[in-house]
Amino acid sequence: MTKALIGILLLAGSMAGAQTVCAVHGAGDGKTLDTVVIQRAIDDCAGKGVVRLAGAAKFVSGPLLLKSHTVLEIATGTTLEGSQNHADYPPMEIFREKGTQPLLMAVNAEDITIRGGGVIDGRGESWWSNRATPDPRPRMIVFDHTRHVLMENVTVQNSPMWQIVPYYSEDLTFRNMKIYAPLPEGHNTDGIDPFSSKHVLIDHVTIDTGDDNIAIKSGQPGSPGPDAPSEDIHIVDCTFLHGHGLSIGSEVSGGVRNVRVERVTFKGTTQGIRIKSGRDRGNDIGDFVYKDITMEDVGVAIQITEYYGSPKGMNGGNAMVEPVTRLTPHMHDIAIENVKVSSAKVAMTIDGLPEAPIQSVSLKNVVIYADKGATIQQATVVSQGLVVHAKTGPPLMAGPGAMGSLK
Repeated sequence: MTKALIGILLLAGSMAGAQTVCAVHGAGDGKTLDTVVIQRAIDDCAGKGVVRLAGAAKFVSGPLLLKSHTVLEIATGTTLEGSQNHADYPPMEIFREKGTQPLLMAVNAEDITIRGGGVIDGRGESWWSNRATPDPRPRMIVFDHTRHVLMENVTVQNSPMWQIVPYYSEDLTFRNMKIYAPLPEGHNTDGIDPFSSKHVLIDHVTIDTGDDNIAIKSGQPGSPGPDAPSEDIHIVDCTFLHGHGLSIGSEVSGGVRNVRVERVTFKGTTQGIRIKSGRDRGNDIGDFVYKDITMEDVGVAIQITEYYGSPKGMNGGNAMVEPVTRLTPHMHDIAIENVKVSSAKVAMTIDGLPEAPIQSVSLKNVVIYADKGATIQQATVVSQGLVVHAKTGPPLMAGPGAMGSLK
């Protein structure tokens, strides 16, 4: 047994009803791989209490498997770093396709907490710089078919790929967190991607990353099914800095239902409110509310498109009617209220398919200052208090199939 393994302390374990603390000692020099000692602490504490990383600046680890009824506590001033040796991440099937084991993963588990004020750093730079690598990039934190998850008061950064992914999971809260990755180096480093998951709360989270700040998903393009929807997702009091905005899609072959977004600030994102799908990756997509939103220095303030992954155009460009299939997106019931955009490149684009026009988009008290105005096609849009200030061109252009009333 190594010195590090001997250093696992079970504190207060003999006291009836007391919480066990598995404090990892004899590790954390920032150089030695600590996977074995940390995993042993997780295994010993499963169903008992807290795995605590503290007293050292950096613990370096390969993939770890989280267990039910366990708290992983990374203390303030402490960082859990992912190994930079790609060989430490074994191949595995994940999300029904070839993949690589994440740094932290829970499978068929429940009641997991990650907290403590510290940092989880995937150190994904070597994965970003070698896009031609034959190995799929690992996501950093994956909750697979897991229930009752809480992440709070931690910083997550520099994942090789998507940073946090709830997959077919339920009852997850992400609160008082920061998620970072540089742009443009950190490509595909989405912040939080709920995938076929439900009852998700994202509360007071700051995300500054190299791709979607949040992307709600539910099935891969071309999926033969079946795919479960993502539903009942609440995003509140968040700040999104660099990144591709708050996305629903693009992979939503299981559908997305009942999303509510309130009091969110966008600064410097390439998109703001973004709902995206295409003919090869859609389903039932609707019942969304966006309320009390502010944006500054964004690309496209509001983008709702059923043409993602294929060409489009106001007067052509794949606008022919095609057969409706299981994967045809059907977007509907989207309410956007009290939105103030002080500066954008494009105010708004709403592009529905001719065989599946977007239904029931409501814009209320939406004010946008942009270089270019808004375009709408194959969609029914009703507005009250919509104001678009465009530096060039018309503030609003209606194309084929645009219906409703704008005032």
